[in-house]
Amino acid sequence: MNEPAKRAAATGTALGVAGWIALIVLAGFLGAAILYAIHAWMALSGVPMSGLGWFFLAMGIVFTVAFGAGLMFLVFYSSRHDYDR
Repeated sequence: MNEPAKRAAATGTALGVAGWIALIVLAGFLGAAILYAIHAWMALSGVPMSGLGWFFLAMGIVFTVAFGAGLMFLVFYSSRHDYDR
């Protein structure tokens, strides 16, 4: 085994060319999504929203985060108890 392969096997962090390309593409998608979100937020800055609208916006955020956390809990729980075979 050559030296770079030994180092990669020892650290477990070998990332090939395809991995770096995937990371760059994903970072580009993230940047585009952030720019679009900023643009959309600024375009809607003059639109009034009622108290009920703010309430449902907050509830949507809370339930979305809770749903994601619950799914992540189930993933880790099933992994620890060998239910994911």
